[in-house]
Amino acid sequence: MSERLYDISRPLFAGMVVWPGDTDYELRSTGRIAEGSTVNVTTLTLSAHTATHVDAPYHFTDDGATLEKVDLAAYWGPAQVISVAKPAGPLTPDDFAGHDLGRAPRLLVKSSASTADRRTFQKEFVHPSPELADYLGQRGIVLYGADAPSMDAPDSKTLDGHHAMQRNGILILEGLDLSEVPDGLYELAAFPLKIVGGDGSPVRAMLRAIPAGQ
Repeated sequence: MSERLYDISRPLFAGMVVWPGDTDYELRSTGRIAEGSTVNVTTLTLSAHTATHVDAPYHFTDDGATLEKVDLAAYWGPAQVISVAKPAGPLTPDDFAGHDLGRAPRLLVKSSASTADRRTFQKEFVHPSPELADYLGQRGIVLYGADAPSMDAPDSKTLDGHHAMQRNGILILEGLDLSEVPDGLYELAAFPLKIVGGDGSPVRAMLRAIPAGQ
């Protein structure tokens, strides 16, 4: 029997939630077979930070790497899913007490955001504190994935969480759907598009269950 695959990507659909003030998602038909066209063709309009997506460092600092320059190795490989009980606010190392964060170099944090209404922006969610980013960097974490929409509170102007991740060499994956995923070890694949000059990209993120003993 093959290992189970989990699709941890959020669906794209008309009326879905986006960051306040960002571009709404739209799928517009430009050709229909039913109307005489040779093929069905659609045009997508969306923000680079729609649904499940990565942030390139350039998203929050002018001298940060754009998407075509980021290290793709961070988006593929062993990952650990860990649930947190805290409903909102900054996460600290204490929120991961009892967990061995050295089991995998990619950490995916599961919170109540995975089951939040997908048509309404939730103003309260957990996000990593700079203290946590430093703690993860010391333990060799190369990617932080969240079911929340940001590494910082929605009203943050300094983006301390984003900058702390960059300072520790940790790439960012946001907007995951971990609602059906038990805590444990997995293989993650979540590659961004190769957008020259890009500050972010939607991804189709997948987890493959790693059998016990591997």
